[in-house]
Amino acid sequence: MKTIGGGVCAAKGFTASGIHCGIRKNKTKKDLALIYSEVQASAAAVYTQNLVKGAPLTVTKKHLTNGKAQAVICNSGNANTCNANGIEIAEKMSALVSEKMGIPAEDVIVASTGVIGQPLDITPIADGMDALVAGLGDHSDDAAEGIMTTDTVKKEIAITFEIGGKTCTLGGIAKGSGMIHPNMATMLVFLTTDANISPEMLAKALSSDIKNTFNMVSVDGDTSTNDMVAIMANGMAGNAEITCEGADFDAFMTALNTVTVYLCRMIAGDGEGATKLLECTVSGACSEAVAKTVAKSVICSSLVKAAMFGSDANWGRVLCAIGYSGADVDVNKVDVSFVSAVGEILVCKDGTGVEFSEEIAKQILLEKEIGIDIRLNSGDAKAVAWGCDLTYDYVKINGDYRT
Repeated sequence: MKTIGGGVCAAKGFTASGIHCGIRKNKTKKDLALIYSEVQASAAAVYTQNLVKGAPLTVTKKHLTNGKAQAVICNSGNANTCNANGIEIAEKMSALVSEKMGIPAEDVIVASTGVIGQPLDITPIADGMDALVAGLGDHSDDAAEGIMTTDTVKKEIAITFEIGGKTCTLGGIAKGSGMIHPNMATMLVFLTTDANISPEMLAKALSSDIKNTFNMVSVDGDTSTNDMVAIMANGMAGNAEITCEGADFDAFMTALNTVTVYLCRMIAGDGEGATKLLECTVSGACSEAVAKTVAKSVICSSLVKAAMFGSDANWGRVLCAIGYSGADVDVNKVDVSFVSAVGEILVCKDGTGVEFSEEIAKQILLEKEIGIDIRLNSGDAKAVAWGCDLTYDYVKINGDYRT
């Protein structure tokens, strides 16, 4: 397996573009993106569990009932959520792609992100379609920019891997900075691959993977109304179609997980106002469910997040979050360490504090990436969750987000 450039354009047959069409007032920021496959592809998606859902999700879910797609169109700056004509606008977006690209409207995945409850005018999107289509090419970075909202960095990756003697490629772009909390979905992620896999197995792979990746990310405890993870697989790598579990499916799952974990870390590290990526690893649990519950509880704790911002080794907040998680844990067996590039320090043993150097702990926690290592010492199960610190800037960003 090898990491390469190209993002969603790295796999054979995929092109992308991104432009500023006028949805966003800032003309320097792209607000419309298109991803296109030369041929119809197997497709699957997972959606937010928020009862309030953006209109694009409803339209996309309908379009993917046959497990096929050929394009993705996504705007930023407006969520197209809680609007009376939201479905109509989302359908028009797919119809515009259909008209310009000569593909069925039902083969278009539609997405929007931005402010909730603000009417979305189709005019700038329609006016920008010629430029959007003309710009199709090896432009994953433009598409990645076109889907950003409060993100501070573009998020993209691509890798190559082997299936049945054929070299396959899988790439992705993502947006996500705020309104990010476990229970799919928590962001917008678009994945492309030239691997040949049936729609049924593609859906199985994606739904299985997100349980341990995107559903284990939290920035602020708010589950978005709009976001989804969608994947297209056009089969142009030429491997024998994956139609059941086995070695080929396992190889695909490994590649998919490599890409999704990378994007999870990027999303968590770019949380609104964040200065640090937090990775909570829970081991020695009696079950995976317990490990996940504990990891999520710690990563979601405002007090833990604030302590990490201040580089304060306040391990009591970690124990507190474990205690109210609802997980079946013997707190008298819990060990906690803080880890970073400069070292590791044990701060709690058997549920009780131990002597440690506050100065060394401070140096460990001043790093950009912090590990919270929790050992429950009650079994063999393990889980990982990703989050970020809580800073003054989070309130600044969200205090006037709409205005």
